Amino acid sequence: MRFEEAPHPPRRRAVLRADPVARVRRRTLLGSALAAPLLATGGCGSDDDALTFFFQARPEEARVRLKIIDEFRKRHPDIRIRTIMSGPDPMQQMLTYCAGGKCPDVLMAWELLYSGLAERGVLLDLNTLLEREPQYADQLRADSYPALYDTFTYAGGQYALPEQWSGVFLYYNRQLFADAGLTPPTRWRDAWSFDEFLAAARALTRHDSSGRTRWGFADAWVPYFSAACFGMNNGAEWFTPSVNPTRTNVGDPRFAEGFQFYADLAVRHRVAPKAADTLSVSAPDLFRRGRAAMALGGHWLYSEFAGHGDLAIDVTVLPVGPRGGPGAITDVGSTGLSIAADSPRIEQAWEFVKFATGPVGQEIIAASGLFVPVLKSAMGSAGFAAAHREIRNLEVFTEGPANSRPLPVTPAWGKVSALLERGSNRVLRGAATADSLNGRFASDVDALLEVP
Repeated sequence: MRFEEAPHPPRRRAVLRADPVARVRRRTLLGSALAAPLLATGGCGSDDDALTFFFQARPEEARVRLKIIDEFRKRHPDIRIRTIMSGPDPMQQMLTYCAGGKCPDVLMAWELLYSGLAERGVLLDLNTLLEREPQYADQLRADSYPALYDTFTYAGGQYALPEQWSGVFLYYNRQLFADAGLTPPTRWRDAWSFDEFLAAARALTRHDSSGRTRWGFADAWVPYFSAACFGMNNGAEWFTPSVNPTRTNVGDPRFAEGFQFYADLAVRHRVAPKAADTLSVSAPDLFRRGRAAMALGGHWLYSEFAGHGDLAIDVTVLPVGPRGGPGAITDVGSTGLSIAADSPRIEQAWEFVKFATGPVGQEIIAASGLFVPVLKSAMGSAGFAAAHREIRNLEVFTEGPANSRPLPVTPAWGKVSALLERGSNRVLRGAATADSLNGRFASDVDALLEVP
């Protein structure tokens, strides 16, 4: 087996500013640079007949993927695999490779970006392969979570099979909660109301005599995405429909109220740090040091928080607004595996994609403790439970995919995301209210959706 590190694409700095994945999946952004020493370097244009697999991962995540590849190789010794590690901008790299006729055979897919590649004809419609194997297709769908599976369905095609769930939830410090006499919800259906969540955050916030603050809540994700989750938990979806949306609902009063509630946690109620408060210390560090009692993030933070004797952690669900519910929801947050439409090794690629997203590959993912699997059978496995002994509320993970709601899937996402970020930041800084996202702003977003 050989390993390659992808070269940095041109205009890297400019692309980083516009690429939403670079912001949304900061764990893999950092991880790619750190993982590079694990892998040998080379070019994508090798003449051998090995199957090429392009992905992005932190060093420990890369090791799990290599473990899957090793297991696959034992069962398919005739199929060789060469891995290609992504740099900070996977979308640009994939476009560069594919435009040059050197598209990797198997590509990691992100829910927010894959439709742009599908629209360009880069990705194979996997329905062409699933239809050949109806029994396998039926078993896969029966063991899958519809929200994750359907996230990769675009314009009637199935352009990836999901491989991990990465929706967001709340980590909390068990000791600080016990000291405050608080017991958080353990399941998505038993969520706190916004008022109950605010009361808990207030009870957990402390100011000492030196002026240092322990925050009740800190956001370790992307603020305007997190705010959108609060909007969705107040009864309005972010975009309609979720796939190929024609309009945004940022101006819906229910969405705006939830968005404003999130902004007020820092701006008005001061139970969460403002952006300026986290310039010298990140939200994960605040939580790790006991200076934040709750932290919003995904499973990618679990390995950073778990296993430290002085930090007893657990997980709970997002709160629900007065017009949302009855239970809490989160974003789908998923990556998948795709096959290049012009791959000369489609049959081999299909065998690998089936394996990595199937029962054996998912069992390896489940036991690693680094990912949340996407098959119900793997989610209920003893290996997954054993990898998460640190927490008591395992249902937050195991019930997460079933309580996920789609993020927008549109080829226009890059432009839409840039506009949303600019408008949202004014609200999150307290320079405007969420009501300002209605009217002209919402119309401008809708106009971008009409012309990808």
